[in-house]
Amino acid sequence: MDGGRIDEVTALAAEVAACRLCADRFAATATAHAPRPVPWLSDRAPILVCGQAPGAQVHAKGRPFDDPSGDRLRAWLGVDRDAFYDRRRFAVLPMAFCFPGYDARGSDLPPPPLCAATWRARALAAMPQVRLTLLIGGHAQAWILGRGSVTETVARWREAPAGVLPLPHPSWRNTGWLRRHPWFEAELLPELRRRVAELIE
Repeated sequence: MDGGRIDEVTALAAEVAACRLCADRFAATATAHAPRPVPWLSDRAPILVCGQAPGAQVHAKGRPFDDPSGDRLRAWLGVDRDAFYDRRRFAVLPMAFCFPGYDARGSDLPPPPLCAATWRARALAAMPQVRLTLLIGGHAQAWILGRGSVTETVARWREAPAGVLPLPHPSWRNTGWLRRHPWFEAELLPELRRRVAELIE
């Protein structure tokens, strides 16, 4: 075990947790909330989950994917909560570490680009052990694969770079999408579970 890298990841997570760069931005949202970054980095995890940004429940609990979307994601991965929150197995690096808030209509605001610009390169450099990166939703997919519809990007999962898999967001809002695209469950999920099982066994 590389003690220097453990220290690096621990120090970086502490810096992220103390970040208040978006305080004024969040105060101006309909939720008027204060920043609460939710870092979940690891010096050992072979699987990196790259999502959009924490939702309101994760903001309240301080743990990524600790909500119904996380329950669906864990079902997709074929793992239980203990395995998912084991930092020897999974790390989480969203496009923004904080809940961005809601707009006046109650819709999720997009992740502020400032967060990724500030932290993403350092976080990735601190986790060179990652072997599988899961890109969840359009914002994360655009980061590596370029912009395009989530449906097209996920449908072309076999063409993704080695060690990368695009996934739709596991939100309840996508239940209709899952019904309309049965190939996701029939074709992609078995491959996802196979890769995950190989890496965490």
